[in-house]
Amino acid sequence: MMTVRESVYAFMRETGLTTVFGNPGSTELPYFKNWPADFDYVLGLQESAALSMADGYAQVADKPAIVNLHSAAGLGHAMGSLVTAYKNNTPLIVVAGQQARSILPYEPFLGATDPTAHVKPYVKWACEPARAQDVPRAFARAYSIAMSAPRGPVFISVPVDDWDQRAEPVQPVSLFGAPAPEKGAVAHAADLLSKARSPVIVSGPEVDRAGGLEALVALAEKLACPVWASPMASRICFPESHNQFAGFLPAREDEIVARLSKHDLVLVFGAPAFQYHFHAPAASPLGGTIIQFSEDQNTTSYTPRGVAIVGNVRDALLTFDSMAPARPIFKRALREAPALRRGDEQALTLPASIDLIEELRPECARIFEEAPSARSVIQARLRMNHAASFFATASGGLGFALSAAVGAALADSSRKTIALVGDGSSLYTVQALWTAAQRNLDVGFIILNNQSYEALKHISAMMQTPAVGADLPGVNFTALAQGFGVAASSAETEAGARVELEKMFSLKGPALLEMRVS
Repeated sequence: MMTVRESVYAFMRETGLTTVFGNPGSTELPYFKNWPADFDYVLGLQESAALSMADGYAQVADKPAIVNLHSAAGLGHAMGSLVTAYKNNTPLIVVAGQQARSILPYEPFLGATDPTAHVKPYVKWACEPARAQDVPRAFARAYSIAMSAPRGPVFISVPVDDWDQRAEPVQPVSLFGAPAPEKGAVAHAADLLSKARSPVIVSGPEVDRAGGLEALVALAEKLACPVWASPMASRICFPESHNQFAGFLPAREDEIVARLSKHDLVLVFGAPAFQYHFHAPAASPLGGTIIQFSEDQNTTSYTPRGVAIVGNVRDALLTFDSMAPARPIFKRALREAPALRRGDEQALTLPASIDLIEELRPECARIFEEAPSARSVIQARLRMNHAASFFATASGGLGFALSAAVGAALADSSRKTIALVGDGSSLYTVQALWTAAQRNLDVGFIILNNQSYEALKHISAMMQTPAVGADLPGVNFTALAQGFGVAASSAETEAGARVELEKMFSLKGPALLEMRVS
């Protein structure tokens, strides 16, 4: 028989979960006793940054990451990032320390009161094992639940004195993804398609997560119909230079109905297409038939009517393609790319900044974006065309992109990683710059600095309320980055930005560019 710690270590090694992200505290220290030489502990200087780094790592590595946090307060710091990971469907195993079992009845200092309730409802499963010897089995269950469809974070609270107790070894269960959709249901959907005059596709982040982008393109070309990206999409939904790409649906019911109402059949693949940001009801409901495919029953439950088919989205695309009748060739003209601005001494504008990034970035680069006020300009001028090339927060909460880019670069160093963030967004997990510097990771941090929470100002204007506390003057981003050990520069003209971007994209290692946009 081995200790709880030895059993957990053996399980971590067997499942390939040897990279741990965290910010440790006193109740976690016994977990690190005899820490294996082949394990990697990635230190984040704040818990929210550590969890977001794990989020980016897990999405790119396509496997769970373990996040090690301190009891109540440390877990509380990370809650915003945990909400985002849950909405991102990211498989994480979040492990928080707990005070010793013998003193828990007395609400000890640094103890967590009802720790499993703390994280709900933003985990798939939460557990504080009843006995020390149950801790390894809790890890095994956590792994299986995190990786089962739809994927997501899970939580384990481990009392500090459990790690040296005796326990049996545990074996991981092999997992093979989401079940395939029922063929009879897909055949019914294909029959509905055969009767449609004007179908349209709405694609969501689940397509890229499932590795189904290529299958979606093949189906869309066969059906010769336009393809919309779902509202607030956190992954690439369709190649944006493709002539059938129609654009991005807004997160408003009235505008979604306006864009889709001319179609008599709406095919939704892996998209929360009927969740909205603002109360903007349509004058009349969306007409036509809706067919929604998703591995997530929660997503399919939002389908207002029609047919909802649960199962792996890539499998659904392939099966549906084999049954669907071909339609006439799509005759829509190619989407014209906005004209690129040429570098000169003009002051930087937001469109000029995005044009320069589009022109100069490495084609295979991964972009982690969190610039809410710039999102519409980014969508119009930055064309994402490759699988697993674009990542954003699905929750709308800030603090994801800058730190997630660090985790992504740790997971895969073969592609340049770019964090494209607003000045306000960057300050939520700016501590991740230190980790990038310590690991010499190939990440380009681009800060679009308009000295404000500009998105809040837009929403305030729409709601006819004042934007209180929305200005951010006086932040020295170059000094901040340099203080964490990252090379940094600033540009406020197109010519200056071109020089700095060319340098950033041609060299390896972490670098930050502040683009001061007017």
